[in-house]
Amino acid sequence: MRESVAEEPKHKFFQSTEGENKSLDEVNGSVKVPKNAGFWRTLFAYTGPGILIAVGYMDPGNWITSIAGGAQFKYSLLSVILISSLIAMLLQSMAARLGIVTGKDLAQLTRERTSKTMGIILWLITESAIMATDVAEIIGSGIAIKLLFNIPLVVGILITTADVLILLLLMKLGFRKIEAIVATLVAVILLVFTYEVFLAGPQLEQMFAGYMPTKDIVTNKSMLYLALGIVGATVMPHDLYLGSSISQTRAVDRHDRQDVAKAIKFTTIDSNLQLTIAFIVNSLLLILGAALFFGTNSTVGRFVDLFNSLNNSHIVGAIASPMLSMLFAVALLSSGQSSTITGTLSGQIIMEGFIHLRMPLWAQRLLTRLLSVTPVLIFAIYYHGNEAKIENLLTLSQVFLSVALPFAIVPLVKFTSSKELMGEFVNKAWVKYSAWVATVVLVSLNIYLILQTVGVIG
Repeated sequence: MRESVAEEPKHKFFQSTEGENKSLDEVNGSVKVPKNAGFWRTLFAYTGPGILIAVGYMDPGNWITSIAGGAQFKYSLLSVILISSLIAMLLQSMAARLGIVTGKDLAQLTRERTSKTMGIILWLITESAIMATDVAEIIGSGIAIKLLFNIPLVVGILITTADVLILLLLMKLGFRKIEAIVATLVAVILLVFTYEVFLAGPQLEQMFAGYMPTKDIVTNKSMLYLALGIVGATVMPHDLYLGSSISQTRAVDRHDRQDVAKAIKFTTIDSNLQLTIAFIVNSLLLILGAALFFGTNSTVGRFVDLFNSLNNSHIVGAIASPMLSMLFAVALLSSGQSSTITGTLSGQIIMEGFIHLRMPLWAQRLLTRLLSVTPVLIFAIYYHGNEAKIENLLTLSQVFLSVALPFAIVPLVKFTSSKELMGEFVNKAWVKYSAWVATVVLVSLNIYLILQTVGVIG
């Protein structure tokens, strides 16, 4: 079999990349995979990168939007979460395919095909998106630390910088350790909200009906705005760069087309399984908001609001308890911590890919985190630790993400649809056209959100 493969004309990217700059070089190809094992053992070997991707789809920035959607419109917006998740699965599978086939990440390929000046511009835009993503995660972690330990918010934010040291330690222990710790944190989030939704007792028939789209989502202006917020915040640009890179952590013989095809297959399965977990978590958040707050006069617009509401029997009834509030804070901290790990990795990928900046690993991690912590810290000090004021940064962060999104999605679809670049692993026709439709929809929705945010349209 190997002889017949070797005799085939090799696509130009099926070559040795030895000596080239590899994405996340310290872990690139570091995880060995079995050659002739069964399905489940092989899947286990490829399981891990997907969970790092999935946390970006359930970070603290998504929490308030999903919970508010349930509180205001009950289960109607579950259909929006479903559609958003399917789009995310499509784009992330393409990002993984790009990395496996070419041996390069999305940032490296984009930089190669642009001028030096444009590369710097794209880096600044994308770096802003990384900072915006990190802002939500830092705010979530800082507030969770305050709620759990009654530590001043400014101190809690400073504590989050220790994430960098934890990540450095994990990198020395191996990439599988990072995957394991993030998987544990995600499991905490999933278990907490499954338990809280169980106690809340949602109306199951109405809940499942919510996954079917209705015309009210378009005709009701308030519902449309919140639906756009859910869609616009779901697909994170940094996750596409991350996915194209960490798909290369498995040792794959890129001279062997069968090995490449197997890597694409199992990496895609892993990604889809983990994004299904993200879909479940986001659904649970919306269901919790609907079961506890729909039809009440309570306002659920901030993390502190929800924390206090879960301990208030006048709002959530007999299930209210300090334990529910503390579990929520633990889940919030888990979400912030898991997301900051992947955000820091994305920062390295983007910095190295766009501007070829080489510096010691610890310095690179520290720089990425300081760029994100600084604006949050300034706001926290200026507003004397007022959570309401600081959480307003979340809205601003979504604007940055919206601006950066087309610069990640358009190259991704273009590259993976290129026969010259991808060879026989180019997107199938249905994938290509579905991806372009999703791209147009996402970009249009994000432009609409930006115009609404800055007040150009009502």
